[in-house]
Amino acid sequence: MFSDIALHPQLEENLKTLGFSEPTEVQQKAVPLLLEGMDLLVSSPTGSGKTGAYLIPLVQELSAGKSPTRQPKAIVLVPVRELAEQVLQQFNKLAAGLELDAVSLVGGEDFKQQEKRLARADLVIATPGRLVPHLENRSIELDSLDLLILDEADRMLETGFKERLDQILTLCPEARQTLLISATLPTQVRTLAQKLLVDPEWIRVGQKREVEEGIKQSIVLSDDQSHKDKQLCWLLENESYDKAIVFCNSKTEARRLDGFLRYHKFKAALLHGDVQQKGRFATIEGFRKGTTTVLVTTDLASRGLDVEGVELVINMEMPRKGDLYLHRVGRTGRAGQEGQAISLIDPHEWNLMSSIERYLKTRFRRKLIESLVGSYKGPKKVKASGKAAGTKKKKKPASGKKKAPKKPKK
Repeated sequence: MFSDIALHPQLEENLKTLGFSEPTEVQQKAVPLLLEGMDLLVSSPTGSGKTGAYLIPLVQELSAGKSPTRQPKAIVLVPVRELAEQVLQQFNKLAAGLELDAVSLVGGEDFKQQEKRLARADLVIATPGRLVPHLENRSIELDSLDLLILDEADRMLETGFKERLDQILTLCPEARQTLLISATLPTQVRTLAQKLLVDPEWIRVGQKREVEEGIKQSIVLSDDQSHKDKQLCWLLENESYDKAIVFCNSKTEARRLDGFLRYHKFKAALLHGDVQQKGRFATIEGFRKGTTTVLVTTDLASRGLDVEGVELVINMEMPRKGDLYLHRVGRTGRAGQEGQAISLIDPHEWNLMSSIERYLKTRFRRKLIESLVGSYKGPKKVKASGKAAGTKKKKKPASGKKKAPKKPKK
């Protein structure tokens, strides 16, 4: 895979077993620099292989020797539990046969059990919200920390982890290697990078407003929610896919839609923020194994969820921001595969859809379902921006009594 880098023989074997025949662009650029001990700022779109880009050199470095008790050599910080589980699973596959131990620290699991597992951990994968209590309890110490990785740093800051991050960083040794990964680079992330990284290299792959080439994007015009429900059933019955993800903007709509699809005999499962931790893991695992083929979810799953075989993404409701759209459709077409993203657009969503087109600098292809063509054909007139051109409302007269006209002078 990396012909010019001498990797541990077992790691090379594991890479072959996992089908890592060719490195992705971000892996080609990041792996050699990480093995040289450099600090990195990596900006790369979803599905580009960022997790492998840091786990491959991490496994290589950890294979050189075990960690002292309660002294992990590396920590990966992630914003959500689901991403922690995925990183753990990928690490275990890459480190198979190397006698390396990784521990996931997330909320919703028994604190004491986590504490016991920490005693033998080479790598800790944690959400900031769960790592801080373990640090305060002295279940874990960071004196031997060689590598700190912040995965999806933009999302961590968006979800209010800044204070927790500051607590963790004050306990990390200054003599360490740091990797900061972010799909987007807002001001907060750039400021964090300046604070954390020493003489870093910046690896930038792709543009944040680009959808992967292998993803076919289209819109279907809908009259209302009932019309959307029928169109959704048609798409799930007639499009070709192994697994499909249906995105909603709210937990209420996700719950309604999950029940609706189950009633219509689809193998559907529900995932949103109110689902308990055990339920989340069971849902994702069932989706991975194909026990369920349709995952109904909110934007909880728009980032961090990496499941093979997702060939279809349907936006039941258009996301409210362009970057959310990018993360949603990025669940398909991953690692060079092909995928399809279809958005159902009712009259109230046209302008939102148009804004996302402008954000992406593209025009979505219209898809017709001949048996379900509705009365809504789009706005009668559109502005140069693509938004609907509405008639201007007449200004209402000022409230209060009208002044009496002045009497003419005699």
